[in-house]
Amino acid sequence: MHARSGLKHWVLVAAGCAAVVGGALGATSATGAVVTGHQAEAVVPEVDLAKVQLPMECGPFPVAVSLKASAVVDGKSLGVLAAHCQADMGTPPDQVFVVEGAGRPVELLSDRDGYTLTELTIRSDGSIRGAARGYSSDDVPRFSPDVVVELMWTQSARGWAKTETRTPAHTA
Repeated sequence: MHARSGLKHWVLVAAGCAAVVGGALGATSATGAVVTGHQAEAVVPEVDLAKVQLPMECGPFPVAVSLKASAVVDGKSLGVLAAHCQADMGTPPDQVFVVEGAGRPVELLSDRDGYTLTELTIRSDGSIRGAARGYSSDDVPRFSPDVVVELMWTQSARGWAKTETRTPAHTA
C-alpha cells in the first residue's frame, strides 16, 4: 500500500465517522449545527441553602446548620435543613425547615420536640425523610437520648404533614 492510498483510507474513515456522529446528534449537513427533536427544558437550580435566612431566635449565639439537602423534584427546587442555636455547652435540639424555590423557610420541626437529627434527605417523590434521637420523657438525662425517631414529611394541599415512628434506642 502506498503512503498516498493509506492517507486516502484514513480520510474516508474520518469522513464516515463524522457522518455517523452528525447523524446521531442530528447535525444538519448545510451548517453543522446540532438540532434536537425537542428543545431542552430550562434547568432549575437547586436551592442555595447557604443563603437561606432562618427565622430562629438564638440570642447571642450563632445558628449552626447540622444537616442539609437540596434537590429538584418535578421541576421545582426544594431544600431542607436542620439547625440549632450553637451554645457554649452541649447541643440544643434541632429545628427543621423546608425551602421551596426562592420562598421563605417553613418550619417542619420545632426545637420544642427535643430531637437531634442524624439523617435528613429529600426523596424522589418530594417527601422528606429524617432520623433523630430524642427522649421518652423529661426524666431522661439530656446527655443520654433513649429514643430513635423516624420522621417523614409529605406535602399536601394544606402544607406539610409529619408522621413519626418512635423506637427505644436499645432495640434500634
